[in-house]
Amino acid sequence: MTRPLVVRFGALGDMVLMTVAIRRIYERFGLPVDVLGSGNWTAPLLHGQLGVGDIHVLHSRKRPYWVGPDQWQLIRHLRTRGVGPTWLFDAQIEKPCWLLRRAGWGEADLLALDKLPDIAGEHFCDRWQRFAELSPESALTASTTGAAATVRTDGAVPALSVSPALRTQVLAWLRSLGVEASRCILIQPGNQRTMRWGDRRRASNTKYWPEERWAALLRGLRALHADHALLLLGIGPEARINDEILALAKVANAHNLARSMTVPRLMALAELAFGMISVDTGPAHVGAALGCPVLTLFDSPSKLTMYAPRGPAALVSCIVGGIDAEPSMLGLTAEAVLASWRGLCLQQAVRRKRA
Repeated sequence: MTRPLVVRFGALGDMVLMTVAIRRIYERFGLPVDVLGSGNWTAPLLHGQLGVGDIHVLHSRKRPYWVGPDQWQLIRHLRTRGVGPTWLFDAQIEKPCWLLRRAGWGEADLLALDKLPDIAGEHFCDRWQRFAELSPESALTASTTGAAATVRTDGAVPALSVSPALRTQVLAWLRSLGVEASRCILIQPGNQRTMRWGDRRRASNTKYWPEERWAALLRGLRALHADHALLLLGIGPEARINDEILALAKVANAHNLARSMTVPRLMALAELAFGMISVDTGPAHVGAALGCPVLTLFDSPSKLTMYAPRGPAALVSCIVGGIDAEPSMLGLTAEAVLASWRGLCLQQAVRRKRA
């Protein structure tokens, strides 16, 4: 049987959660799983991970085929690799399906997400593992393993790994900043929604937590961890909000890394760091998948239920604020977040003592 293929056009955190399904399909069929995705994060995140085969990135699903060289290249590769069982993890996926059919895929080779019954409030890790237990018709006829697979209820947690070479590179980079890896705390204030054009305080920006509260949190962390470096994460557009927070906080040994951050660096930092505090966004999922203790700020209990970070060995704490009985991150105080962080640190200390 030709290698399985999964199609998912997700953000960074979405692709971390996808590792649950990739690993399960790999276990079922015993073949590396090729991935078709989007964004600059997909390839560096998944390259070399367990069960992952070839990674293909489609830069635009809206661009017409006749002006899309990435689509031409994808078609050529798909025809070369051959038709294989394919899981479609996005509901609106017309263009990729059109490309797959052009490359020779038939309906029996495709399993669409609408074949999976909904379970209200289900975490996406559990949802993706259930989807990975199903098979396109062609896989059922070609593989007895696929036909007889039993549903797994364990192991529905994302898992990532970092190569020794990358770890060595990032350790050297931290030394150049005067930072000891085990004594750094990662902070992720920004997210895609916050960095869109317009006033950050707009009502639709439900993941916004004010800069002055981040600054107060940094001062509280400095009082708790006098010897730890505070590393503010993000991508280029998020550097500005980090600068504003640091200007308000006025704490020593704090660094804005957004202008030099890459996905591989983020992964190695997460593996090495003392812990992370983040809004509900991709780096929180990366951290948990690499065993980093993570405190995540959520804008609603329902989001927490479906998207709480998970990892094979991570301590994860989540906090939701509210204003007048309505969930809102603006209802979170710096003191409340700091108290949750103290609780997470206590759990970490107990675990280390037992080890």
